[in-house]
Amino acid sequence: MPLTKAELTRLRSLREKKHREESGLFVVEGEKVVRELIGDGFPLVEIYAIDPEKFESGRVPVRRVSREEMDRISHFPTPSTVLAVGRLVRAALKEGELMSGLTLALDGIQDAGNVGTLLRTADWFGFDRVLLSPECADLHSQKVVNASMGSFSRVRCITTDLADALGTVRGSQPLAVYGCDLEGTPVMDLRPARNAVVVIGSEGRGLSKAVVACLSERITIPRYGAAESLNAAVAAGIVCARLRMGHV
Repeated sequence: MPLTKAELTRLRSLREKKHREESGLFVVEGEKVVRELIGDGFPLVEIYAIDPEKFESGRVPVRRVSREEMDRISHFPTPSTVLAVGRLVRAALKEGELMSGLTLALDGIQDAGNVGTLLRTADWFGFDRVLLSPECADLHSQKVVNASMGSFSRVRCITTDLADALGTVRGSQPLAVYGCDLEGTPVMDLRPARNAVVVIGSEGRGLSKAVVACLSERITIPRYGAAESLNAAVAAGIVCARLRMGHV
């Protein structure tokens, strides 16, 4: 049965954050990421596919659509062969949670591709959680989801006010809160740690003043060439790798 006009409108509306928030749903496209989500048991609601037999799991309804229909509901200029709808999952920061394990905190990173890549970075290095300030790109936007290559479903992601979250642990007991900056301790001097927070700011504005006030130390990556700045996700990867050195 062809998709109705109402169904087409509903699926296309999920391109916008306000409609995602209102419905509690978001869209995922691409064979690889949809298969990963099915395998991880992610709470998908429905799947629309040109070849539905490829995505049968017995848990999620799969509906056959034509190429023309996929072109109309896709959120990309070049549509995939499958589109899935998932439920928004909003995690809340628990009291004292930051004191244990490694945390990557994103301070106002608005580029969706960078946010997705940072989620992949946290996943790669086995970080326990990622904090996102409210000013960051929407976690459930299609660009973030696809750039994360499925990591958004494996990493514990929490959107929260960073200054408030980091302020609650400041001074309570020793916890390193490192901020990546143009000046500070060279990353080569950073000692491996099992419990720490790494804060990454936007490439354009850097770290916010409120977050800087919560840092225990600024970390810098020395520049040897002439580039004006280092991509936020690349910088995070270097710092995360350093923290993991010597630890499993």
